[in-house]
Amino acid sequence: MSTSLSTPTHPFDPARALTLARETLRDEAQALVALSDRVGEPFVNAVSKILAIRGRVVVMGMGKSGHVGRKIAATLASTGTPAFFVHPAEASHGDLGMVTPVDLVLGISNSGEANELTVLLPVLKRQGVPLIAMTGGMESTLARHADVVLDSGVEREACPLNLAPTTSTTAQMALGDALAVALLDARGFRAEDFARSHPGGALGRKLLTLVRDVMRSGDELPRVEAGASFSELMREMSAKSLGASTVVDGEGHLLGIFTDGDLRRRIESGAELLGAKAGEVMHTRPRTIRPGALAADAAALMEQHSITSVLVTDEENQLLGMVHIGDLMRAKVI
Repeated sequence: MSTSLSTPTHPFDPARALTLARETLRDEAQALVALSDRVGEPFVNAVSKILAIRGRVVVMGMGKSGHVGRKIAATLASTGTPAFFVHPAEASHGDLGMVTPVDLVLGISNSGEANELTVLLPVLKRQGVPLIAMTGGMESTLARHADVVLDSGVEREACPLNLAPTTSTTAQMALGDALAVALLDARGFRAEDFARSHPGGALGRKLLTLVRDVMRSGDELPRVEAGASFSELMREMSAKSLGASTVVDGEGHLLGIFTDGDLRRRIESGAELLGAKAGEVMHTRPRTIRPGALAADAAALMEQHSITSVLVTDEENQLLGMVHIGDLMRAKVI
């Protein structure tokens, strides 16, 4: 009677599971430290070659190395280096046509002898496509054909049987991240550039949404002139439902703001308000921001000063709008 692979052959030992987990993490961490000590001139050469190409980085790998390769290609592409993954086996059946002479191939194989990958090497060489090898087999077929060899070798796998790719794939992943980081720095890649390739994510919203995209303006903007009565000021605050009203001069220049908080503090202090003018009760130094600033900067300003709205002005202090915390929440900036 055969034993199902999903059926444990002995009772589960929680203590042993924790021991193996800690050993795995330590082994992989130590392998990465050793890898960092070996990074040298070949790494610099690899970065230089990638910067010099006019095409894309084509990443190839089989099995677990292929899964790592897909992630490396995605990381490169999202950080300013055009890249994509091609499965070596599919490449042998037509997909090699996706690789052009202006591209560069990054071949990943722990042993350096993956047949599906090595069979492509002579063809790539004839096409004049530069090849960077990421391998633990420094004398392997892949290494011998490569223009640059990145040593991703590890002493042993974290797997207790020293069989399943564990430490070796961690080393490949980390080396791919190191390439991406070095390349994005060399290209002067900025957070704004990263956001442009992630427009649907939270980071994209934070880095692409501008104050002008979310601010209240026109008839939605609560405003009164400095000579307005306190009753007019209250009616404007109630009508616009933003918990505040701006105060401007006759030409629309910002003079101040009056908020619900200001109202509470005035009442608590026993101030006579009914006969007051807007210019007499306003706060004269409101927090302001430019329309071209990031909406995330407006959010940071609100958090820093414990306020719920920021006023938008131009270089001449002309009032353009107001950003309320609710607007930022609806835009999913915060």
